[in-house]
Amino acid sequence: MALPRVFRIGTFNLYNLILPNTTYYGNRKLSQKMFDRKIAWIAGQLRSMNSSIIGFQECFNAQALQQALGASGIYPDAQVVAADRTDPGDGSPLPANALVSLFPIVSSHMISQFPPRARVTYGGQTVPIEEFSRPVLYARVQIHEHLAHVFVAHLKSKRPMIEDGEDAKDPLVEALGKTRSLIRRAAEAVALRTMILDITRNTSAPVIVLGDLNDDVRAVTNDVISGSEPWRNLRFEDKKRIWDVYLYNVKDIVSRRSYQDVYYTHIYNGHFDSLDHIFVSEEWIAENRSGRIGVVEGVRLFNDHLIDDTQINDPTPVWQSDHAQVVAQIELDDPKPTTP
Repeated sequence: MALPRVFRIGTFNLYNLILPNTTYYGNRKLSQKMFDRKIAWIAGQLRSMNSSIIGFQECFNAQALQQALGASGIYPDAQVVAADRTDPGDGSPLPANALVSLFPIVSSHMISQFPPRARVTYGGQTVPIEEFSRPVLYARVQIHEHLAHVFVAHLKSKRPMIEDGEDAKDPLVEALGKTRSLIRRAAEAVALRTMILDITRNTSAPVIVLGDLNDDVRAVTNDVISGSEPWRNLRFEDKKRIWDVYLYNVKDIVSRRSYQDVYYTHIYNGHFDSLDHIFVSEEWIAENRSGRIGVVEGVRLFNDHLIDDTQINDPTPVWQSDHAQVVAQIELDDPKPTTP
């Protein structure tokens, strides 16, 4: 099947997709009825997204994801990267990242450990975090004539990390717990940035990052992942070195064309947040006249199902997702003619 040169990429937090009657997170389970309804809902969202590449988060079972993809009817020839994770202590299932692609996946692997040089030090001490809370999925995907590097990530949430013996209702304990979560998320962001730099520095390798990064567009952790844009008064050569390793949030790309900002992918306690993101390297940017391979044409959010439960007592049902799906449309440039 010939794949189009205009295609979509997306990110999708599945909200605890797990096989029915399987215990997770202590004593939670999905009944067969709720599982069937969840599969049908995910399949419907997949048809609406109509994406050639999707990064998934919170996939507890590869088999469950395969059922959802099959129910969608649009991925019969797709390649899927998904692996079940279990807690080494009690064997209970754990959430994982996954990837589906209509384009050929050349290679893929899960990355748990931080690169050694990504370890954060402060005041002569090393932060004792050396692995991702959920392994990052890294894949090389052949998109027509281009080999793209795709990362699927799910960084630590803002939920407070409460230690044994602490009173979760104590406001100081809550503050300490949020700080622990922030430290872990920041450490994971540095590790992810390190891996991205290994690919982008002094190369023309196109990079895509898909994921639930659990922080807003301009949060420090996302700024760590993307890098900082060059200052206006820098020399052009210095700017080129920064652009070489800088990642662009697709939300920022399309915001320049629209006057209204309604970008939110998650609602918690009345706060409309943007936690789910797609980042691309300079090879996908229209302004990059010399080295681009394509352009991000537009972005769409699928967030109509999200509910502000401070306004109405109607919490998110387990068969839906508590996150929006983000989709970016990309058009590849025509191949450059080869010199005889």
